[in-house]
Amino acid sequence: MSITEAVGRIQQIESQMVQLAGGQPAQTAQTTSAAASAFATSLAAATGTTGAQVTPAAGQQASNGTTGADIVADARKYLGVPYVFGGTTSAGLDCSGLVQRVYGDMGISLPRLVSGQSTIGQAVPSLADAQPGDLIVCNGGEHIVIYAGNGKIIQAPKPGGSVEEMDNWISPSNVVTIRRIVPTATAATSATMSASSAAALASLLGSGGSASSLASLLGSNGGSSVLGLLGSSGGSALSGLLGSGGGSALAALLGQSSGVNS
Repeated sequence: MSITEAVGRIQQIESQMVQLAGGQPAQTAQTTSAAASAFATSLAAATGTTGAQVTPAAGQQASNGTTGADIVADARKYLGVPYVFGGTTSAGLDCSGLVQRVYGDMGISLPRLVSGQSTIGQAVPSLADAQPGDLIVCNGGEHIVIYAGNGKIIQAPKPGGSVEEMDNWISPSNVVTIRRIVPTATAATSATMSASSAAALASLLGSGGSASSLASLLGSNGGSSVLGLLGSSGGSALSGLLGSGGGSALAALLGQSSGVNS
């Protein structure tokens, strides 16, 4: 599902939740609408479908669902693009311009220069620990490449050259830092599964699904799984929705095993 389609689905879910407020006094309906909107917003953040740019800080990874494999696949689109000092487009790229362009394609905002790119994300201890999508800074902080996996790198090398994928020529002693901006494959898979569960829950709630279907989705932990999945803000929004008059249908759907108190 594309970002546009996902955002459209989020909006549909929000609309369905707001409809539960029908027939209520205006103030109660507004409260329900606000809770529904907050829940949808939290869901969009949880699933990484907001469409907004993610800007990771030092020690943090981007959480919009992008994987290292996605980064490498996008970087390969620029193979053969000529090196242009200061270049940031497919007409010409320098080393940090390539990194910024590729991550920007994935909805992740990075600093323009190597000096800024070398401080974000999580530090990786060594080349042996590098994973696809990691950034390797070398040559005293003057050059940056994208690790492609299997001992390969993708880089915009120098004037007269072009973006290329090649065997990693960087020795451990030449490495200044290695930065991981997106999660490992295992973490990304887990996040995707959680996002899928959140989307399935929203679809179930919005369409008035059966209690047995909800129980099957949530498992033995019941509503506590919802709160854990969405975090405190999403859980509060859902609890607020259940507590209003318009949330009675949702409250009945969740039943006594939901673990969510109105």
